[in-house]
Amino acid sequence: MQLRATICFLAVSVFLLSFPGMSMAHSGDGYGGGFVAGFTHPVLGWDHVAAMVAVGLWGAFLGAPAIWTLPIVFPLVMALGAVAGIVGIPVPGVETGIALSAVVLGLMIVFALKPAVWISAVIVGVFAIFHGYAHGTELPATVNAFAYAVGFVIATGLLHLCGIAFGMLVKWPVGRVAVRGAGGLISLAGLAFLTGVA
Repeated sequence: MQLRATICFLAVSVFLLSFPGMSMAHSGDGYGGGFVAGFTHPVLGWDHVAAMVAVGLWGAFLGAPAIWTLPIVFPLVMALGAVAGIVGIPVPGVETGIALSAVVLGLMIVFALKPAVWISAVIVGVFAIFHGYAHGTELPATVNAFAYAVGFVIATGLLHLCGIAFGMLVKWPVGRVAVRGAGGLISLAGLAFLTGVA
């Protein structure tokens, strides 16, 4: 019942957040445009979606406290990466880092690896830098940077919640297989991003 309520909440949240223009006075430039651009950037990028869902999945697989620690660490460090991208601090291999995040996080789930929470948080944090940097460097010049950041952080949180909701299936043997299978698909997607197939 709790899983069903979580999924319903996520579906409604994604639906409502898909139409921010209806509740905002501005669209295009300024606050509304910044939020929309920031919100859609991770949601429309499959490489971002794969990694962000994987963070939630892995957190659910690891259980408490990682189920909440990892989805908090990722957006916080991602925001720092975005600042680095906005101010132009060079970070090498951004696209490779983003693709590797899906590969590595997917493999963590496939092989049911359970390192200490701080090690898991460091792994997630390192990859968050690359995702944040990509968000920061792709900030459109015409939008409000703060609204853009709020948009991509909220979208990231929702993607983490989707991963957590699916990851809750680990409570059952069949669900555990499904979650590890999802990790395998995420890892394969990361390989496709890495090799340029996708």
